[in-house]
Order: sequence, then C-alpha cells, then structure tokens
Amino acid sequence: MLSSIEICAGAGGQALGLEQAGFKHATLVEIEEPACKTLIYNRSDWNVIRGDVKDFSAVDYKGIDLLAGGVPCPPFSVAGKQLGKNDERDLFPEALRLISECTPKAVMLENVKGLLAPKFKDYCTNLTEQIEGLGYTVFWKLLNACDFGVPQLRPRVVLVALLNDIAHKFEWPESKIEPPTVGEALFDKMSIDGWEMAEEWKSFANKIAPTLVGGSKKHGGPDLGPTRAKKAWADLGVDGRGIADAPPKNGFKGMPRLTVPMAATIQGFPDSWKFFGRKTPAYRQIGNAFPPPVAKAVGLCIKNALVN
Repeated sequence: MLSSIEICAGAGGQALGLEQAGFKHATLVEIEEPACKTLIYNRSDWNVIRGDVKDFSAVDYKGIDLLAGGVPCPPFSVAGKQLGKNDERDLFPEALRLISECTPKAVMLENVKGLLAPKFKDYCTNLTEQIEGLGYTVFWKLLNACDFGVPQLRPRVVLVALLNDIAHKFEWPESKIEPPTVGEALFDKMSIDGWEMAEEWKSFANKIAPTLVGGSKKHGGPDLGPTRAKKAWADLGVDGRGIADAPPKNGFKGMPRLTVPMAATIQGFPDSWKFFGRKTPAYRQIGNAFPPPVAKAVGLCIKNALVN
C-alpha cells in the first residue's frame, strides 16, 4: 500500500476514503478530542496524534507518498466573515511548511467552495505559486459529492499537487455515480422502529439533500443550518431544527428529524463507522467531514498517477 499522513483529520471521512483507495496512514493529526477518539475507536491501528498542526513536524516522513488534509473552512466560508489569510484558523501556510518538510510525492487538500470566490483569487494564485516553487504541478477542481453517489450536493474545492515528473499521469475522476434520494438513503433508518408513515415519507423525500451544515461550535446545539437550509430540508419532509435521539416510532406525527446515524449516511459514511460522544459533538464531526466516497475517488486517481 501507499503511505500517507493526514492533517486536520476530523472524524476520518477523508482518511477512510483514502484507505479504501489504497493508502496506509502513517500518522493522522487532529486537535479535537472527540474526533481523535472516533478515529481510534474505528481504527485502533491508526497512529493518531492529538494536537495543533502548528506543533506538528513532518521531517520524519521524508518522501511519503501523500500528504492530505481538510484544513479549516471558516476563513473562506460564505457562512463566516471570509477573512482568508487574516483568519488565525487559516492553516494553508502550515500545509506549505509540511510539504517542504516531507516532500511528499502527492498532496491532497480540500476546502469549501468559497475558496474559489473572486476575492480569494490572489490567495489561490499565491498558494499555487508557492507549491509550484517546491517542485509540484498543482490542479484545482470543484467537486460535488452527489456525483460520487452521496445523497447531497456538498460542493468542495480539492487541490491536488504532484511532483513535476509524475504530474502528467494525473487525471480527475470522470465517471459519475447516481446518488439515491434522501428517502431511498434513509428509509431503512426511518422505518426501523415501525413508523407507519415511512413509505409515504420516502416518496415525499424524493430528491438529494442540501449540503449538510451545522458543524460549527458557534451553534448552541446540532441543527441543519440557517433558515434557508431548514426550508430545503422541510421540502424533503425533514425537521431541520435539531437532531433526534432516535428514529420516529409508530404513531409519530409530523416531520421527523435526522438522527446522528442518518446524518452520517447523508455524508457518505458507512453504517460501520461510529462517532464518539453525545449528539452535539458527534453531529459536529459529521457536519465537518469530507465524504469518504469523494476522497476515495480522488485518492484512486492519485494512486494511479503514483503507481503507473
């Protein structure tokens, strides 16, 4: 298997997808304790380091195959102040430092669609030039999770960089996988406790989900986002004002809420992947995750460039 290190690993969405693509993680770095416990619970053989990326050095991983990560989104998110390089949470400079320290064969970094906004054009150009200065060819792409079988739109910007001598072998994934509707994806979980309206609800929830949000600590508790997002969920027969402790039971009236496992399904996680912590920290991990199917698809393209 190819080797990798991952920064800002979160609850393991990207790490799981890259593992499925054929990468063995040498180290995963994550600052949040619940997310670290999720990683260790699901993969006890992974070397998980709890700590700030700013304190992590990659000098011991010289020549590793892949450096990956999902650096924090708030500096570029339209839901925030979009402070970019002036936001203390901007960790692209740390990613650059780590690239220079370990000289990986490939790099994969993901972020929100807002990174490609006109106001960040100079930022992206500068970032590209700095990576190119380290001997890499840089590729940018806006990918929608729904094109990879994930039942929500979830646009994400992905940066891939490969050493110049192998970069010509890289191609973005082209084939698309038709996603299930929300009703199709969640019917088994909605009906498991005998809710007699589950079939009717499945027929009503006949589209993919809006982009799952609500992963910010600024929220007092787990919900499915601002007013516009809640309305989009209501159009699918889902109450977006919170997360339920359990699926609806026989006799339930009204719109059901998602449970944590349902949110994980919407994000593309397999049922086998469990999240540490109570409802709020578990949902935040899911809300911040990179869908595993997308990470797997891009990872396979990187792998193809590295081994062929």
